[in-house]
Amino acid sequence: MADEEQEALQDALRMAAVALTEAGIPFALCGSYAAWVRGAPEPEHDADFVIKEEHVEQARAAIGAAGFDVHEPAENWLFKAFHKGQLVDVLYRVCGEPVEDELFERSDILEVLAVRMPVLSATDVLSSKLRTLGEHYCDFGKLLPLTRALREQIDWQRVRDEVSYSPYARAFLHLVEDLQLVEPVASG
Repeated sequence: MADEEQEALQDALRMAAVALTEAGIPFALCGSYAAWVRGAPEPEHDADFVIKEEHVEQARAAIGAAGFDVHEPAENWLFKAFHKGQLVDVLYRVCGEPVEDELFERSDILEVLAVRMPVLSATDVLSSKLRTLGEHYCDFGKLLPLTRALREQIDWQRVRDEVSYSPYARAFLHLVEDLQLVEPVASG
């Protein structure tokens, strides 16, 4: 990604966070930028925020008023906002589940690119990424650097419990244990 594009993406992240804050909408930075704030490699694709579904219309209006070009995609769990060609996704369902207050309660207020905002916990970031793995998307290569960087911040038992239904997520957890990134589950 060119420097101008990265700068535009960072501007979009800041502007969206400020718009949501000024509108009084509870939100949190999620996805790869939330992982970056906590020590993972910086993403180059987009910035992601979570809000509750009841705040979608208010969030669309606030972000649109901040100068974004807001789009309603076919997916019924997010809307997309563009600033200088850079994408901000605003999700109101994560892995098919509605965003609940508990997600915000587990977030931390952190400084992100000179703007203080709620940021999802490392545990919630990894858990949500593992829950997206499936037959059509199963890229462990992107998850390994993130996991390596965040491993000491993650509640591994909670992640294991939340993804226990998924053979893809269980395979990733087995891999990070074999790579000695995390302690294996004690057998017994």
